[in-house]
Amino acid sequence: MSRSRTAILAALALVAGASGTALAVVPGDPGIAAVPCTVDYQVQNQWSTGFTANVTVTNLSAAKTSWSVKWAYAGNQQITNGWNAKISQSGTAVTAANESYNGALANGGSVSFGFQASYSGGNALPTTFTLDGVTCNVDGGTGGPTDPGPTGPGTPSTRVDNPYAGAKVYVNPEWSAKAAAEPGGSRVSGQPTGVWLDRIAAIEGVGDGMGLRDHLDAALAQKGSGEEVVQLVVYDLPGRDCAALASNGELGPTEIGRYKSEFIDPIAAILADSKYASLRIVTTIEIDSLPNLVTNVGSRPTATAACDTMKANGNYVKGVGYALNKLGAIPNVYNYIDAGHHGWLGWDDNFAPSAQLFFEAANAEGATVDDVHGFITNTANYSALKENNFTIGDSVAGKSVRESKWVDWNRYVDELSYAQGFRNQLVTAGFRSAIGMLIDTSRNGWGGSARPAGPGATTSVDTYVDGGRYDRRIHIGNWCNQAGAGLGERPQAAPATGIDAYVWMKPPGESDGSSSAIPNDEGKGFDRMCDPTYTGNPRNGNNPSGALGDAPVSGHWFPAQFQQLMQNAYPPLP
Repeated sequence: MSRSRTAILAALALVAGASGTALAVVPGDPGIAAVPCTVDYQVQNQWSTGFTANVTVTNLSAAKTSWSVKWAYAGNQQITNGWNAKISQSGTAVTAANESYNGALANGGSVSFGFQASYSGGNALPTTFTLDGVTCNVDGGTGGPTDPGPTGPGTPSTRVDNPYAGAKVYVNPEWSAKAAAEPGGSRVSGQPTGVWLDRIAAIEGVGDGMGLRDHLDAALAQKGSGEEVVQLVVYDLPGRDCAALASNGELGPTEIGRYKSEFIDPIAAILADSKYASLRIVTTIEIDSLPNLVTNVGSRPTATAACDTMKANGNYVKGVGYALNKLGAIPNVYNYIDAGHHGWLGWDDNFAPSAQLFFEAANAEGATVDDVHGFITNTANYSALKENNFTIGDSVAGKSVRESKWVDWNRYVDELSYAQGFRNQLVTAGFRSAIGMLIDTSRNGWGGSARPAGPGATTSVDTYVDGGRYDRRIHIGNWCNQAGAGLGERPQAAPATGIDAYVWMKPPGESDGSSSAIPNDEGKGFDRMCDPTYTGNPRNGNNPSGALGDAPVSGHWFPAQFQQLMQNAYPPLP
């Protein structure tokens, strides 16, 4: 079923369910109502003095090249800012007109926009909407806080604010078996981890391995009568990971057509199967891709020709937009875009430009910000969750912590502060204020005997930071199979403000890349950052790589790393 067709049916079902109106039927197409448009007005969050809302308009008349939606409030609601539409207000009357990028509205097509507003007293929902002067049938504000709608949380096709809240998370049997087979591995083998769809063959399953349907069927078996989250990593862009070699993919830089038709479309078809409608499916969209277009292009010393190519051809933006569009159309899918980590995007010249680029991708190839449920940071990385022994505001020996070699003028010192800060920046850039963040804590515990018990010596700002930091990497740019790393916080829902969950999206014990060149049929190359003898490059300040030796190809099981992660876990394992 096409997305536009689905939108028509869903919108009309809401109209009929909320109002009981007898709807005319289009001749030759039973069940399709002859109404000009529908509007779904949903209050997303509400507090004592304000609220945020999302409006979805479905056009059921002739195609439009521009549009204007109007309504009036019964109270004193005042819109203060909006996104995905030009919103103006005169008294109680509100007009929302299209932006330059979303004026086209096909017959059966939908467009969404949102806003933040203030109010006092009551916050009654608008009752009448017009599209280009024509009155629309509406669903009565289904989903707002004063009208919970016809279905409850967790029922098929109903998204919840935080998919992890009140839900179990799928334990991948394949990873669990590998973990349990390791000495002491049974202590963590029951933890939920991400399922990586990192090549086309992974959809059906590689060799005797489980395919996507196998995992979803297993999730249904684990689910029982409660709620179940399934975590997927969607990771096969053309020219994938342009600044590295260990995680290169199977598709060339120009193969956007194959990415769409052979990778995303089959995934979407499986996820849309009604058999899986009761699952909450979390998708991590294309790790490392968009951040590379900010930091590793142009005249920057970290630029690569491959990243310049991907920025020029636009296929990262197109691919991410296409994935968001196709997967976001499935009611029980929750898209989270990869947002790097604090040691990548936390600097002033990366922070806001990244949020703007993500917004561009979220509005590409038919996607809108409503296809984005949130963002994930630290995927497959090692950045400490919370540095307790120093803060970004500290000064030592007359110098700010930002001047230390480790922090190097970054605005953030750990993932929690970065994720919360970047969430605010994303909302400023135009994303919904209700977005949530995920933090991958699978390898950022940094426990064991090397974990500092307190701040470093105050001799200099460097001794202070280096002596007190939990993250024991040689350089914050080191990313491959890091020596000394440990398991981090166990997966948990809603652990901090703005954070939907701590997750183990990267399965602990799976290699980041081989320590030396290993021939393989997965399109994965050899990256010197995975070589323990490598002395570095501009991206890690020309420091040693800090990588473990004897590592296999990325994604393959690495027993030595798994044992190290358990040994250095923080909180410690029992």
